[in-house]
Amino acid sequence: MNTGLVLSGGGMRGVAHIGVIKALEEHGIYPTHISGTSAGAVVGALYAGGVGWPEMLNFFKTIPIFHSNRYALSKPGFIDTEKFYENFKAFFPEDNFNVLKKPLYITATDIINGTLKIFHKGQLIKPILASASVPGMFTPIKIGNDYYVDGGVLNNFPTEPLQKDCEKIIGVYVNPLKKINIVDLKHAYSVVERAYKIKSASESILKFTDCDIVISPEGLAGYNTFDMNGIDEIFDLGYLAAKKILEEHK
Repeated sequence: MNTGLVLSGGGMRGVAHIGVIKALEEHGIYPTHISGTSAGAVVGALYAGGVGWPEMLNFFKTIPIFHSNRYALSKPGFIDTEKFYENFKAFFPEDNFNVLKKPLYITATDIINGTLKIFHKGQLIKPILASASVPGMFTPIKIGNDYYVDGGVLNNFPTEPLQKDCEKIIGVYVNPLKKINIVDLKHAYSVVERAYKIKSASESILKFTDCDIVISPEGLAGYNTFDMNGIDEIFDLGYLAAKKILEEHK
């Protein structure tokens, strides 16, 4: 039976995906097809490439995101996304989807045309980088003649690519909407940001019905997108949430 695994975006909260994978394997569940956005695309690609969860966790702990040699020069963003290419080349010396052990679908947003692109063949690393390129923080990635940013802009929970081939779909959503008070909306940009997050969350939640099981760890809202200090706690939240749900659905 084909089992799909859809992994949402969520920045460093995506480490929870790794904890979920550990729990799945402990329960003898090995998804056959993967679909991911942003951090979910990173974890999904590594998993589809046969990388074990301990090595994935170590990757997130050791990759220097905000090192000065990553800064962008004359590009629209603070961090030059292309400067992460060699980090992924170490895992994928042959830069192509066809080297993966499982079918993989990665979403990215065409920032010029305003359209969603689902990558599943051809070069692999640039689509991974594009999918995780948070607008404003990371520079867009050029693939062919087009420029791409975070897939979560248009689809942060890409169940669609899995539906045609998978009898079962497991969803992992790690980008919960944080509870706030009106006093937290101190500026105009705070309101705009909140509205964007509400829209993104509601679109994702509507697709939970596409899944047979949805794992959305409680407590993740307490960690921000680039929280490098909470990696172990985020991993544990994913692992424990998955373990609980899987034991309930034996």
